[in-house]
Amino acid sequence: MDKLLKTIFLFSMITKEHKHYILIGLLLLIHFIGFAQANIEYETSKPKAGEGLHSFLLRHKLPPKDFQDTFIKLNKGKFGKNHSLLAHQTYLIPKSEIELYEPLYGTERERFPLESKALKGTAFYLVAGHGGPDPGAIGKYGNHVLHEDEYAYDITLRLAKKLQENGANIHLVIQDEDDGIRDNQILKLDNHETCGSKTIPLDQNKRLKQRTLEVNKLYKQDTEAYRRCIIIHVDSRSKRKQIDVFFYHHKKSKTGKKMATQLRDTFDEKYNQHQPSRGFSGTVSDRNLYLLRNTTPVSVFIELGNIQNYRDQQRFVKADNRQALANWLYDGIKKDFERNNKK
Repeated sequence: MDKLLKTIFLFSMITKEHKHYILIGLLLLIHFIGFAQANIEYETSKPKAGEGLHSFLLRHKLPPKDFQDTFIKLNKGKFGKNHSLLAHQTYLIPKSEIELYEPLYGTERERFPLESKALKGTAFYLVAGHGGPDPGAIGKYGNHVLHEDEYAYDITLRLAKKLQENGANIHLVIQDEDDGIRDNQILKLDNHETCGSKTIPLDQNKRLKQRTLEVNKLYKQDTEAYRRCIIIHVDSRSKRKQIDVFFYHHKKSKTGKKMATQLRDTFDEKYNQHQPSRGFSGTVSDRNLYLLRNTTPVSVFIELGNIQNYRDQQRFVKADNRQALANWLYDGIKKDFERNNKK
């Protein structure tokens, strides 16, 4: 109250001419704030036929978990039963304060909000297996053929987006300007992938050396304290052999082993949560693999399952499952980062 009385007194001491200019300034400020709220913070849209609230928010690049309550409050009185969307209604859509842009995710997902800064101070070098002239492992799925590089790339993109949404610095070492994140079951094979901006060579040793040099070059340019290389592949074994996700690290990397173990433990927790009677048999072990030996950052090599096995194939062909893999990898990475930050 004392502050309010003091403010009133000071205002009364100002000359009439100065009061006039101050009032005009306040009115202009209020006008521009209102204009910004009407034209920058919100946009409008109508739902598609049969579209639910969850799908509507996803279509507008808004994570339902973070924006649903805000959206409902903002559009109070415009819903049917259980907050169902009404086809004739035009809804206000809250926009994120910070909008990110990555065209490699595809036209429908290239613009997206920054959800959090949980991974601020991190950098990731994401290497999708094979690509270019090398499709990697191949599996038959009904009358279709599944190619490792396409599924590894799609899951890598999904992981990259999740990391970037939460403040991480992302480097997609393998890139395809034509294929963003796709929701099809059968991902069409092409050979458009590049390593950075360079054509991927046919020779395996040259391919491995090329992507290793790219990772190490990017690593030198970054300054983040927490820098990690994630290499994503799909395995190929006997059709009868169902396997879980496997995590490999370099035998001399204690930090890599800890990260791989954290990822494995996170998958174990997720399976116990979502499929408690199933169990999880994925393992952590060291492997003498070229990228693990030669990349500068701490690296983890991940095999997501057997592309030949029908049950494992469900892990890849369903878009929701590919997203779940990316989400679980993100959760494990976040826990590893938080553990490192406590030191």
